[in-house]
Amino acid sequence: MDAAHKADATQIVIRSAEPEDAAAIAALLGQEGVAEGLLQVPLSPNATRIEFHQKLEPQGCRLVAVAGSEIVGMAGLHMAGASLRRLHVRSLGLGVATAWQGRGVGRLLLTQLVDWADNWGQVLRIELHVHADNARAQALYRSLGFVEEGRHKGYALRQGRYIDSLSMARLHPNPPVIAG
Repeated sequence: MDAAHKADATQIVIRSAEPEDAAAIAALLGQEGVAEGLLQVPLSPNATRIEFHQKLEPQGCRLVAVAGSEIVGMAGLHMAGASLRRLHVRSLGLGVATAWQGRGVGRLLLTQLVDWADNWGQVLRIELHVHADNARAQALYRSLGFVEEGRHKGYALRQGRYIDSLSMARLHPNPPVIAG
């Protein structure tokens, strides 16, 4: 990361996402250059995303990255399902505004989520899907302990073509034990 990018990262405040952030998060996820990297559909109404981001998720952790008064990134660890046998697993979602990509925002968000998962959330496993051609995101995930577990052929439609996705996961490096 060059000096300009490091300076940008110091301007960012990471905080919990609140229900009143939903409209700004929805707009961020619908931005050109963001939606294509996620499973969002360009030109879809923000209202469909706002409803999801207004809901509280007591067993998850949702964060936003704020520069000044603007939300420039968001990330969350979400329950992987309602099964009792998968309560130790969270699914990762991460999105950064196009103008802020490559400037350390994703790393700041992900570092905070991993800390929450390891030290507070009773999370053993974090799972994600990433487009197979998104080398920058894959490098970020690998740098924080994620490993590739598989490839899904034709996983998602993007700009009229089916693209592959990689499954990646991170296991808690030092799972909690009873002190004493």
